[in-house]
Amino acid sequence: MIVSLTGTVERRAPGEVVVHVGGVGYGVAVSLATFAELPGADPECRLRVVTVVREEEISLYGFASAEEEALFRLLVGVNGVGPKLALKILSGMRAEALRQALVTGDAVGLTAISGVGKKLAQRLVVELKDKAGGVGRSDLTGVPGAAGSGPDADAVAALEVLGYPRRAAEQALAAARVAGADDVQGLVREALKQLAPRR
Repeated sequence: MIVSLTGTVERRAPGEVVVHVGGVGYGVAVSLATFAELPGADPECRLRVVTVVREEEISLYGFASAEEEALFRLLVGVNGVGPKLALKILSGMRAEALRQALVTGDAVGLTAISGVGKKLAQRLVVELKDKAGGVGRSDLTGVPGAAGSGPDADAVAALEVLGYPRRAAEQALAAARVAGADDVQGLVREALKQLAPRR
């Protein structure tokens, strides 16, 4: 079972990367947060990995932090949540924000994630409220936006995934705030307007 990979990023696209290790290329599914954490100029990376084995397929899911990996493992333990949906949930909400939503029982906040309806959100809260409280925050260091959570952190991460430098993303985000945007979609939309002339 593969539990981690250290190598060079051969190919990358939002949601999936190929990590080259010792002559072998490993296709690894990743969340948008982990994708944003992958190096740019220096392609070497290290990912925590969860290996999922099924009858005709072996899939690898990679994470930049121990917290994200721990939340993934909790999510796939919930009835009706497979690895792909778990990764989609982690792409829709930063790890710390997700942990907080589960601990505080914020089912309404969870429904903002694409693919999470009211019933699933309530099931996640019921089954993971106590378990999520034990997930630590120490491994958030180095993950973009981890120092904070919420719309601003998510918007910056989304802009980084689109290829904008963090500094430029933060400046555009500040302008988006002035324009009156306050949710993730609105912030990203307004920030892109600010960034468009520079691209």
